[in-house]
Formats: sequence, C-alpha cells, structure tokens
Amino acid sequence: MNIALEEHFIVPCLASYLESAMPKVRPEAREQLLAELADFGERRLAAMDAGGVGQAVLSISGPGVQAEPDAAVATRLAREANDLLAAAVQRRPQRYAGFAHLAMQDPAGAADELERTVVDLGFVGAMVNGHTNGVYLDDPRYAPFWERMQALDVPLYLHPGDSFALPYVLKGCDELLKPVWEWTTETATHFLRLVFSGVFDRYPRLKIILGHMGETLPFMLWRLDSRAAFIYGGRPLAEPPSAYLKRNLYVTTSGECSDAPLIATLASLGEDHVLYSIDYPYEDPGTARRFLENAAISDGVRDKVGRLNAARLLRLGA
Repeated sequence: MNIALEEHFIVPCLASYLESAMPKVRPEAREQLLAELADFGERRLAAMDAGGVGQAVLSISGPGVQAEPDAAVATRLAREANDLLAAAVQRRPQRYAGFAHLAMQDPAGAADELERTVVDLGFVGAMVNGHTNGVYLDDPRYAPFWERMQALDVPLYLHPGDSFALPYVLKGCDELLKPVWEWTTETATHFLRLVFSGVFDRYPRLKIILGHMGETLPFMLWRLDSRAAFIYGGRPLAEPPSAYLKRNLYVTTSGECSDAPLIATLASLGEDHVLYSIDYPYEDPGTARRFLENAAISDGVRDKVGRLNAARLLRLGA
C-alpha cells in the first residue's frame, strides 16, 4: 500500500476560511466536499483503500489561517487545528500522519509551533497555503522559521493559495482562476522566490514539497539556468537554479494523473524526489491508483514513488 502526502481535512474552527475561498462548484458538489473533508472515519478510510493508500499525511484544506489578518487569532486557531489533527492521528496511527498548520504571521511563533507539533505530537512536517496576507516565504522575517525547520529536518509542503492581487492577465477570464491555472503560476513563482532570494544557500538542507507534479517547474530547468545566467544584476546564487530544484525540491503526483509529466519529472528531478498523492477529496482516489499502477515506469520506480520515497523523507515506518 502507498503513502499519500496531499490529503486534506477541515475542522470547524477553520471551515469559514475554506468556504470563502472554495472554487465555484455545484452546490451538491460543495456539500459533498465539505462532508468528506470533515470525516476521519470510515468514509475517508474507504477512499484511502480505493486509492491504494495505506497511510495518508493529513493537512488542512486551505487557505486556513494564511488568510487571517490577526496574528493572535491565527496562532490560536492553528494550534487548535493541530491538536484536533493529533487526536485523529492518535486514534489511527497506522493510517494517518500529520502536517502542521502554522500561523506564519508570527515567524518565531510558527517555528515554536512547528517544533511542538513535530516533537510533542509526532507530526512529520508542515504545510503552508501560499503567501500569508501578501507576505511570501522568502521575506527576511522568516529567517528564524527556516533555521528551525532545517534543524528539525522535516519538510514544508508549499500548497497553492489565491493570488494576493489577481494578475491582470487573469482578469476577465474566470475559467483560469484557482486550480485551473492561477494556483499553478502562483505556487511555482513562490518557490522560485525562495530559490532566487538565496534561501537555499542560507539553509541548504531545507526540503520543500510541491504538489501537482511540481507546478510545471520540473519542465523548466534548462531555461531557468539559461535565462538566469543571461540576466545581469540579479542577486548572486552559489549554484545554477536547477541545482536547488534537484536538491531541495520534492514533488507529488497530486491532481496530475498522466504519464508524460510523470516521466518528465522523474527524468528531471530523479526517481528519489517524486512521491504519490491524490489530493483527496478534490481528486478521485480510484483514478489516482490506476494511474500509478499502470504508469509506464519500472516496478522499482513505482515502489519508490508509491511509498519508499515518502517513508524516507518523512521517516515513516510504513
């Protein structure tokens, strides 16, 4: 059975943030999603079985407290959500693991909460849903957070969120908003801000996970290196941009069930940096399972993608 890393849930204290940011879907689909997100019992376990998932790393369905303007409120709600997740994991430790939800409004406080969830609650990392009120993770204020994350040696899953200000190119074309295209460009650019600001030079052991087969970044390595070398006057990096993607970036298959991007990503980043995920409940578990089972890769690579890479990265005993 596989390990899946982008499997979402919601708790009552954060439901209003989710409902205000959810993409436009039919009312019946919206109600079904909310019911599935709130369930930690047989409904979720049945979906995991359908997706070939032995263990799921659960995370808040965004934006969560990333959208909360009050730092104190965000801190309280993140801690409450983490405690509720810890209780669910404790009830079924063989099936569930947890990513911490963090109030990045307070970088030092977020570092402390990360340490609490990893050391005391047994979480395997954290997920941040994009920018926090327009502040991206390359901001110098996050130095204490990155230092702590590197010391704890756990990964950060950088999950999509809405643009702080909608790019002009998307205005008037609502069909491209949110998961169709907006989140891809927003999240890929967020990760590249970490690269080009030198975060990985300062904290070379950081591990960042991107979903959706890397938000197109694995297909851009040559051009990133070529054009970064061509542009004059940028902040100096110790290595070409592609070196950081190959070392510090891990990607999951969440929401991308197609052989072509899988094979390209394996070739680009290496077979140790690609991991299985479904993006439950937003994607169909059976479709994701059939995709991995039938993908045009060797059984050895399939086993790495399905479970071995996640077990190593997250130090899971599954």
